Order: sequence, then structure tokens, then C-alpha cells
Amino acid sequence: MTETEFDRFKTLIYEEAGIHLGPGKKDLLAGRLTRRMRELGIRTFREYYHRLLHGDGTERVHCLNAVSTNETHFFREPKHFEFLRDDLIPIWMDRADAGVMPRRLRIWSAACATGEEPYSLAMVASDRLPASSGWDVEIQATDLSTTAVERARAAVWSIAKADEIPPEYLRAYMLRGTGCQQGKMKAGPEIRSMVRVGRVNLNDEAYPLAGPFDVIFCRNVLIYFDIDSKVRVLQRLLNYLAPDGYLFLGQVESVHGLTDRLRAAGPTVYVLADQSIPDPSEVDAPQVTRADGWRDAMASGDDL
Repeated sequence: MTETEFDRFKTLIYEEAGIHLGPGKKDLLAGRLTRRMRELGIRTFREYYHRLLHGDGTERVHCLNAVSTNETHFFREPKHFEFLRDDLIPIWMDRADAGVMPRRLRIWSAACATGEEPYSLAMVASDRLPASSGWDVEIQATDLSTTAVERARAAVWSIAKADEIPPEYLRAYMLRGTGCQQGKMKAGPEIRSMVRVGRVNLNDEAYPLAGPFDVIFCRNVLIYFDIDSKVRVLQRLLNYLAPDGYLFLGQVESVHGLTDRLRAAGPTVYVLADQSIPDPSEVDAPQVTRADGWRDAMASGDDL
């Protein structure tokens, strides 16, 4: 890939997705695009660029799939899940008991990759806000990559990822593959019913989602944008955040210098600047009895 070709692809990717590729990313980009070009039987970057420019747009989606980074884990950056479980959920339960808010919660995982984040959220929510107590929790999971979206929708992972999940959640919410599905695990029906998965490009002017959301997780995404893209995406996200909602960013991300509409409420957790924040210390944490038994998919009647 020549410097001229790199500049052309870099500009196209920025315009499509807002992703900024610095000079040191040329070899990485060339490697990822080469794999896609082999699938198409295309031998030169010039030919592939021409296809992106003059095609029907479908190949641009595949191009973005190729350049997307889908690194993720269950319960990644655990302090966020602890804050949700120990600080926010007791507040919502207290408010619901007082009749101040309905027993309904809407969460958006705005860069869900292959689904580990939204299903981690679903485990916490199902554990603390079970449907049997009248709670209706909806989790919208979206990603730029259609490949990642398909994997998140399937909700099947390698059994090696079981080590990332707290044992009590693993037993209660995951199905272990048997027979020909041995070595895999799948999200159980309790949490699959909570999660809806679709494609959203955060660089678009508007998103095909119905807000507002009480919680938005958009973690380790802004790091791929330049300042202008960060500002645009952040402002759009805030349009989907409920007035008393919470925005979670990655631990290496900050809103400093990007907006004056937010203020800190926790570890890289933000609320709208004009909103008061209930004191979690004034709310008693709920006592919850969890289900037990790391279940086999066949034994539960749920095919993997």
C-alpha cells in the first residue's frame, strides 16, 4: 500500500465511520484490507478503492467490518459493573418502591462488539432487577461491524470465556454446550430475552433507535476518533440519554474539553451537568438470592 493509497482509504474510512487512522496504522490497515481483497479476488488496493467508490455501498460495510476492532471481554472494566450494581440499582429500586419511577430500565450498549458487554449488563440487571419483581429491563446492543452484530445476536462464545464471568452468574445465566457443541457456551433464555442487537454507525447524523436511555455504555470507542468526531458523537449520544441518565465511557476516556453538558458521577461515569445525583450511601443494598447450577444446554431443553 502506497502512501497515496493509504491517504485515500484513511479519508474514506474517516468520512464513513469517523475513525481516525494515524500514520502508524498503514501496515495494520493494509493487512486487514488484504484479507477482504483475497475473498473478492481483487489483487490491488487501487482496484479495491475503485470498488468502494463506485459500488452500491454494500462493500463499504464489509470494509468497515475489516477495519473494526472488536476486542472485548465479559465484565471488562469491572468497576463500572460494581458501580451499576452497588450504587445505581439500589437507587432505582428505592425510587421505584417510592413510586417515583416505573419498574422499567432501558440500557444501550453502543459499541457491543461480539456481545460480551450487553450480556454482562443483562446478568447484573436480571440478578438485581428480576422480572419476577415486576422489573422490565431492555438492553439495546449495537455495533458498527455487521460481523460482530451477528455474533452478538447468536450469543454463543468459547467456553474459555467462562473464566471472565463471576461463578454465581455463570451458573445462573449461561448454558454449557454438550455433544457436538462441547467447548462452547450460550447465554440462557433469561438474559437473551432482554437483549436486542442491531447495527448502528455512531458517525451517522441520527441513529435508528428510540430513546431515551437510562444508561448508555459507550466504552473504548472515543479513543478511535479525532477531536471533531468525539465532539459530534458525544453530542449525539446525549440526545439519547434520559435527563437523569448515566453515560459510561472507557477508563482511558474523558469528556474534558469535549462538552460542558456533563459532570462526573463515578469512575468515568457522567450525568448531565444540571442534574442532581442521589447519594448511594443513603440507600441500602438489596439482598438477592441467586439461582445455582452451571447448566447444560441439553439438560435445560435449550439447544445451543
